[in-house]
Amino acid sequence: MLLPDKSVLTSLLRRYRLWERMVLADPHDPVARRRLEDIAYTLCVLMGRRTVQEAIIEAERYLSAGRAVPRTAERGKG
Repeated sequence: MLLPDKSVLTSLLRRYRLWERMVLADPHDPVARRRLEDIAYTLCVLMGRRTVQEAIIEAERYLSAGRAVPRTAERGKG
């Protein structure tokens, strides 16, 4: 499976959370709701998941994978 660019994915997650807050603040705003739905769909497609919750979990897992401390570095600290 091809994986998205991490900077694009980070930006997409940030935008999703922004629009999610806007929809929560005004649930009847059709523009905000449509933007949130569009971003949710894009996240699902990029991460190969059926629901936005699954896509967000997978995206966060993918983004954090590169930040883990290598095991060899952990052993050297003791």
